[in-house]
Amino acid sequence: MEVKLEKKFSIAAPAANAWRLLQDIKAVAECMPGAQITEQLDDTHYKGQVKMRLGPASATFNGELEVKSLDPNEKKMEMFGKGTDTSGASAATMNLTARVLDSGNGQCELVGVSDVSVSGKMANFGGRMMNQVSEQILKQFGDNFTSRVMAMGEGAAAEQAAAAVAQQPKELNALALIWHALLGFFKSLFGGGKA
Repeated sequence: MEVKLEKKFSIAAPAANAWRLLQDIKAVAECMPGAQITEQLDDTHYKGQVKMRLGPASATFNGELEVKSLDPNEKKMEMFGKGTDTSGASAATMNLTARVLDSGNGQCELVGVSDVSVSGKMANFGGRMMNQVSEQILKQFGDNFTSRVMAMGEGAAAEQAAAAVAQQPKELNALALIWHALLGFFKSLFGGGKA
């Protein structure tokens, strides 16, 4: 099953700050709840894991990440990741392109396009549910990335952003994601807005 998403995040900070963070692969990985880089193999290859909690149960996905390109002129990064859970029941691959756009007035925008393919037990969720879950994961990533960029500044806003970064969850709460996905699914069925 394949899910493709594009999302934009407005950031009240200079594009140079967002680009500096986007080049820090370890920090970018930490913007994804539960994700971390465990080993750097060379300049473009990394090993990492994502810890996921579903109620009282938890799972760990081990994987590899390749930075395919970093373009400072366009402030654009492309990466490819793949991983499997420790039981071997599910696997996923992801192509991600992220770009920082200068919005003027000391503001910028992060534009992310992800193409995720899942197989095994995870693929049993179905297309609409996977779209909703993927949307929630991308939203959490964007919120965390924005907080980290904001924390790079000065003043009260930077202090608040730094506090938000310190409170970012250390594992992906799958139950909360599924709950938000279900809400979004039912709202779309009955003509409501997005979750």
